Amino acid sequence: MIHSTTEVNVGKNGHIKGDITAKRLIVQGLVEGSVHADRIEIKAAGHVNGEITSAELVIEAKGVFEGKSIRKDTAPKKGTTSSTSKIETGN
Repeated sequence: MIHSTTEVNVGKNGHIKGDITAKRLIVQGLVEGSVHADRIEIKAAGHVNGEITSAELVIEAKGVFEGKSIRKDTAPKKGTTSSTSKIETGN
């Protein structure tokens, strides 16, 4: 598990298997696990596979996100469902 009160940057050759909690997360490599941050950026070469909890989620062209996304500042309400998806941008 990685826990930071500031920014975590997973580089192009980086591979994290586990949970990450940070103020801001930038993914250029591969992350597998649960991610909690105020802002998450998945860059062009980035790939996140798991559950994301964030207030802001940015996915650049060719970035990949597979899993479940939960909006951080919105509490689940009765009858509300969260989304599970695979998103690939660009070709």
